[in-house]
Amino acid sequence: MYLRNKENGDLVEILDITAMVDPCRDEISGRYHAGEELQDPAPFKKSALGFPSGEDLPRCWIDANYKDTGG
Repeated sequence: MYLRNKENGDLVEILDITAMVDPCRDEISGRYHAGEELQDPAPFKKSALGFPSGEDLPRCWIDANYKDTGG
């Protein structure tokens, strides 16, 4: 799965999809998808990522209390 870094617009390959959808984790492992060589994995804040289309991540992926906040 690829997401876009909101800060610089680069694509990030998400290495652990389970961590991506876990609302209790605010950081995930990924690597930039740029250049010809495979980049080293690095931690990314979920709050800095979004879908390549420009949409934000679903609230249930980033807020463990999403059911309690009404909406």
